[in-house]
Amino acid sequence: MFTFILDGDLNAFLAVDSFLVWIGVGLILLFSTVRIIIWFRGGNWTTFEIDEAKLGFGDQTVTLRPNDTDRQIAYKIWVELSTRKIGLTIELDDDVISEVYDSWYSFFSVTRELIKDVPVSKFRRKHTERIIRLSIDVLNGGIRPHLTKWQARFRRWNERALDTEGHIDLSPQEVQKSFPEYDALTEDLLRVNGQLIAYRHKMYELVSRL
Repeated sequence: MFTFILDGDLNAFLAVDSFLVWIGVGLILLFSTVRIIIWFRGGNWTTFEIDEAKLGFGDQTVTLRPNDTDRQIAYKIWVELSTRKIGLTIELDDDVISEVYDSWYSFFSVTRELIKDVPVSKFRRKHTERIIRLSIDVLNGGIRPHLTKWQARFRRWNERALDTEGHIDLSPQEVQKSFPEYDALTEDLLRVNGQLIAYRHKMYELVSRL
């Protein structure tokens, strides 16, 4: 395979069998292919789609190529949604609406802080920007309109209702059902709750699939 040659001028040469040359080329190609696959699986080329319509905040399908920064943002949002009442299914017979509102407001504040903590240099990347804008849409398109319409009205009524003589022996869950616009409020409440759960699932997929 290796041949040492000495010519008439006493110049030495090392001849390599062509078979070894092809093996070397093959190993280089194999190594390069493996590196590309590892890079691909690492998320640099992997695409991820988010259908805004299914989340209730738009009518477009957002295509992302998330990097580690994007996954970190998604992970933080997923943790917040998974450890608070906001990301769980609301049970009208068991959950207290005022506590749900407390959870929503808290998530609103935490998410704003998470967005503010993203470096400007990262925000300039269009895929990171899309994740951040989607989070803003969740806040402004889902939570904010409901809280603006219902929270103050319900809390004001609820504080008085809890002290009403006929309600003293009732649970908060029973009292809240007497709210004059209970059906309209809870319908919108459950709608937003469904959007937030879908959003939580999508953030989990973004983190776990890549």
